[in-house]
Amino acid sequence: MLKHSLLVLMLAGVITAVPAAIAQDSGSGDQQSQAGGAPQEHGRGHFDPAKRTEMLTKELNLTSDQQPKVLDILKSEQSQMQGVRSDSSLSQEDRRSKMMQIHKTSDDQIRTLLDAGQQKKFDAIQSKHEQWQGHHQNGGGAPDSSQQQ
Repeated sequence: MLKHSLLVLMLAGVITAVPAAIAQDSGSGDQQSQAGGAPQEHGRGHFDPAKRTEMLTKELNLTSDQQPKVLDILKSEQSQMQGVRSDSSLSQEDRRSKMMQIHKTSDDQIRTLLDAGQQKKFDAIQSKHEQWQGHHQNGGGAPDSSQQQ
C-alpha cells in the first residue's frame, strides 16, 4: 500500500512538476487569480498542456515561434501518459519508469527549443522540482543530484 501511495505521489509530481515549480517560484498570485482557480487541476495530475505552455511562456519568455512547439510536446506527453496509465499489462514499477522516461524526453525536447538564457531558467525549475520530489518521497527517489555530492 505504501508503494502504491508513493507511486501515485511520484506520478502526480512528475506530471505536474514544471507548472507547480513555476507557480511556486513566481511568488505572485497573478497567474492563479487569472486562471480562475484552474491551478487546482494539477492536484489531480491532469494539468492542461495549454496552461503549462502559458506558464512556461511567462516564466521563460517563450517566443511566438517556441510556444506552439512547446504546446505540441506537452500534448504529446499527455497523450503518451494516458496511454501508459491505461495499459493494464504494465506493473506499477514499469508504469512509473515509462512515465518518468516520457517526462524526461519531453523536458529534453523543450530544452532544445530554448536559448541559453531560457535553458538556465528551465534548468533551475527542473532542479527545484527534483528537490521537491526528493523531499516528498522521503529519500526514496531522485538521489542523483542531492545525495551523491
